[in-house]
Parts: sequence; structure tokens; C-alpha cells
Amino acid sequence: MEGRLVMHNIIPFSTQARRRDLNRGKQCLSIVSVLTQPVNDQVGKLSSSKPVYKDNFFELVAINYISKIVQASTGSLPSFSCIMSNTTSHTGCCFRLMSFSEWFTNNKSGYDSFVEAATGLWSNFNPVQQHEIVAKTLDKAIPRPILAMASSSTLLPDSKFTRELFAVFTTLCFAWLIGPNEVRESELDGRRERSVVHIKKCRFLEESNCVGMCINLCKMPSQKFMKDALGVPVIMVPNFDDMSCEMVFGQEPPATADDPAFKEPCYKICIGN
Repeated sequence: MEGRLVMHNIIPFSTQARRRDLNRGKQCLSIVSVLTQPVNDQVGKLSSSKPVYKDNFFELVAINYISKIVQASTGSLPSFSCIMSNTTSHTGCCFRLMSFSEWFTNNKSGYDSFVEAATGLWSNFNPVQQHEIVAKTLDKAIPRPILAMASSSTLLPDSKFTRELFAVFTTLCFAWLIGPNEVRESELDGRRERSVVHIKKCRFLEESNCVGMCINLCKMPSQKFMKDALGVPVIMVPNFDDMSCEMVFGQEPPATADDPAFKEPCYKICIGN
């Protein structure tokens, strides 16, 4: 936002001298306000060009399934709810235990349900808990035979073939979750290989419009899950300007203190805040 000076013409009236100045055509100017750009604040990328996703039957099944897993993975940690009671006093309260899964259950469907479940997870748990719940969700979402095969260092050792296989698998099977994407070529140890997934505009980031949710509910837990459960290192590099992202299989992610994603300010329009 550019700074602008908004000026109003003020009719002088306090003294005869000023009246004479006015009669001679002179006017006084006063500054009403100055508009400046917010410091370290990105404006949300919500726009009228937001794509419309037409999920097919199988994609909707997958979206609703992972949404229910997120809701169920919140566990049953106890919390208290205060309920007004006419049997005690006018302001008396009785308490009953509620579970977080009861809190986060929503009646929406499709991607809206998934984003709402993720927003509840983001708003009510610390980053460590968020990473654990997302890891649990991924573990439940991937079929056991595929998970067992992918995690086998004998069947799928960390090699060019494995990295390229994961890239193709991500492109074919997870477009409903992350949006349109394609496999691109990269260079690793001096060799060219097609082990990068370029997400043109991340669906989750676009729908949540939250830098923190992107980092703590997608980037960090996904990187850790891929390395720990599947044995393949991956770094996710989100671009918060155009909402694109790159998943680079075979590359170790940097330490948190050195990761540029953690230096990004949040969007001004953010549903997570």
C-alpha cells in the first residue's frame, strides 16, 4: 500500500486577516491522515481467481476419510464444560467431561470439513502435539500393505528409482489433497533425476490461508513422517507469495533455525488467527 497524503481545504475563519487572505484567493491546507504499509505483514492471497475443484466420487471419499481421521486423532483428552444448573444456585455450575474429539467433530463434508478439522487442531494444540496428530493421521490414512512395502529398505532402498517412484506416486494419488502438481527434474549428487513434485498452487494453503497451518500441519510433520516411516528424506519448500510448493525427495530438510519458511510472516487475512 503506497503512502498517500489526504488533504482537505479548510475555510479560515478565526481572524479578519485570514478572511482577507481568503478573499485574495489564498487557502490553507491541513493533513488529515497518512496511510502507510503494515510492517512485516503479508496480505492474504484470497482472490476472485480462486480455482473451483470438482472432486469426483473417489476423491470425496478420500477427503472425508482423512477429515474423519483428523477429528478422531485428536484423542480423548479431558476438558471441562460449565453448564448452568437450576438445582444449585442462580449462578451454580456443574461439570462434565468432554473429549477433544467431541469438540472437533463437524457436520461439514468435503474439503470444507477437512479444513475445519485442521483449523480446530491448529487452534487447540501446541506444535509438538500437532506434529504427533498429523503423523498419526498419515499412518492411518496410508493402507498397511503400501506402508509396509514403502518402509522396507530391501524392497525400496533410498535410490534414484525410489525417489522418482515417490514423486510419481504423490502426483497420481494426492492431487485431491494438495492441488494440481507435476513431476520436475532436479540434480542430486551431480545426477539428473525426476524427483521433485511441483505443486502449482497448494490447495490446503489456499483454503486455510495460514502460514502457521502450512508449516505445522503439513510441511514439518510430512517431512518427519517420510523420513521416519518411509525412510526417504524430503524437503518441502512452500512459496507464500504465489502459494506454490516443491517437494524435493532425497534432500534432507534444514534445521528449523535455518529454514526460510520459519522466517515468513503470516498473511494479513488468516482463518487460523
